This record gives sequence, structure tokens and C-alpha cells, in this order.
Amino acid sequence: MTRVIHNGVAAPVAGRVHDQTASGTVGKQLAMPQVWTIANQKGGVGKTTTVVTLAGLLARQGKRVLMLDLDPQGSLSIYFDYNPETVRLGVYELFIADHAPDANGVRKLVQETHFDNLQLIPATCSMATLDRKLGTRTGKGLVIKDCIRAFAGMYDHVLIDCSPSLGILLVNALAACDRIIIPVQTEFLAIKGLERMLHTLTMISRSTGRELPYVILPTMYDKRTRAAGHSLAQIKQQFGNKVWEPVIPVNTEFREASRTGIPLSLRSPQDRGVCAYRELCDHLLLVDRTIVDK
Repeated sequence: MTRVIHNGVAAPVAGRVHDQTASGTVGKQLAMPQVWTIANQKGGVGKTTTVVTLAGLLARQGKRVLMLDLDPQGSLSIYFDYNPETVRLGVYELFIADHAPDANGVRKLVQETHFDNLQLIPATCSMATLDRKLGTRTGKGLVIKDCIRAFAGMYDHVLIDCSPSLGILLVNALAACDRIIIPVQTEFLAIKGLERMLHTLTMISRSTGRELPYVILPTMYDKRTRAAGHSLAQIKQQFGNKVWEPVIPVNTEFREASRTGIPLSLRSPQDRGVCAYRELCDHLLLVDRTIVDK
């Protein structure tokens, strides 16, 4: 038995993985999910917290959300009680297959979480060997993009958590997404990581022939410290309107939520940190709708 959260209230439910393929869609063009990649080439800036919180906010709105853990450390998987050292099937299988997995093969990798509308393809520790194993093999830069095609009509959003290392996993996450959210801690060293990340985006944009829309999200902002204020001012001065204005405050409740394994956006939807994320989420949904309407 696992727990499912219905509007923030736990209730028992049996089972793990189930087929969400929409019925009555034969002959119809299925909508592709919107793909948000959360990335930064520096660790400890709040990537996993951002994925989990946004996923919870979307799920509360009835959106069907799939999370992909593309970080071999597996923080996102661990959050939802999947151990990267013992998981049998996950992201790794997508990359080592001789041929692109068919839709049924991809869907078998999806695991349930304990919460309505939230599912996960977990990480495994073996993902850390992919760059060495795959080397310069061609056709591996679009593995995740091809995978997501199998979920047309099944999910509204796919959220991708990334490793800070520049390699095949990060390249796949960037090539597959519709937009990028770059969390950046309001400190000097994090700004240097942000500069590397933007350089990587420029390279990927040139390679794919399309501009990758992104938003810079200041996180862990402590208004009590002068250093945080100076760093935030520098981020705004250097990156202008790409910086999301309402910052994510430093908040120990996010740490407590990870300990309990319940997204803070589901457990305490009125928490001040969650409210800051909600503003971003609502804005991105509005932008996505505007693009689709065009």
C-alpha cells in the first residue's frame, strides 16, 4: 500500500505503475507535454527543490506531471523513496539500448510516487558511467527528446532534474526542453556557475538551431545578510530581465519537506517559499498558453 495525496490529504491506495494512455484518442493527434528543464552547472543551488515544488504545484492544479531524474546522485529519486543503488529500471536503460525503445518500453520505466498526478523515471548510479561508455557515439544527444514523444497525450508537463556536470545527460535535458529554469543561489560562487551555464546554453542553441528560452531563478535568498543582497543586485545588473523578480527565500521548511518525502507545495501550500514558487509557476503556465494559442 502507498499513500496518495488528494489536495494535501493522505489516503491509502494500492499498486505502483499503471498505464495512463488516454482512451478514445485513436486517430487524433495527441498533445505533447510541456518540458521544463531545471539546470545549473553548480551543485547545491536548489535544482531538486525547484523540481519537486513546481511538480507539486502543477499536480495540485490537476496537471499530469512526469519527473525525470538525470542526475546520477539521484536526489530527486531519493526524495520519492527510490534508491539509485537498488533501482532496477530507470533513465540508464534509455541510453544503453541498441535501438530507441518503443513507447511501451519507455512507459515501463515510469514509477509511481505516493502522490496524485506525480510520476517519476528514476536515476541509477550507473548513469555516472554513461559519458565513458558512450564516448562519441552518434545519436545519443536526443535520447530524452525521443523518449518524451512516447508520452504524448499522457502528461501535461515533464520536469527534468539535471546533474551539474556538462555531459551527455545535461545535453539531452537541454535539447529536449521547451524552457529552462536556472536556479542560482544568491552568493558570489553561484554567479560564476551561472556564467558557465549560460555559455553552455549558447553552445546548445547553436547546435540545435533554436534559441532556448530560460529564466534565472534566485534561490536561498537571506535578506538579513549583506552578502546575499550584494549578490542579488549583481545578478540583476548582469543578467537583466532574464532574472525572475520574486526571489525564493531561504527556508528551512524545504529541508524538512525533503526529510518527510512530501513536497512542501502539497504539505504546506501557503508556506512563504511555496508562494514564491507559485508566482513563477503561474507565470510560466501563462507564457506556455500564450505560445500554444499562437
